[in-house]
Amino acid sequence: MTTTIYGIKNCDTIKKALKWLDANGVEYTFHDYRVDGLDAALLDSLVAVSDVEQMLNKRSTSYRDLNDEQKADTSEGALKALFIETPTLIKRPLLVSGDKTLLGFKDAQYQEFFA
Repeated sequence: MTTTIYGIKNCDTIKKALKWLDANGVEYTFHDYRVDGLDAALLDSLVAVSDVEQMLNKRSTSYRDLNDEQKADTSEGALKALFIETPTLIKRPLLVSGDKTLLGFKDAQYQEFFA
């Protein structure tokens, strides 16, 4: 089963998640939105396995920079357009393993996810 973790390498939560994966011997591929990019096809595949509204990181600096109209429109099309334009709006990390996904990082959740 292939495990891929999506995010940006300088994110503290990503660093914690990668450290956990390494410490627990989980083989994974890291996809950095800034280095590896985020196109419509990849985003569509991520949205197919995760809830697009839950993917929105409302605590990010990028979210605070949005205008009220952008924040109000949580339709799938509007969010996907924002994610393509500003991938840092996607909650990190997004972990995809087989047909399972997990947003964010908490030690207990990762233990359960990989049990």
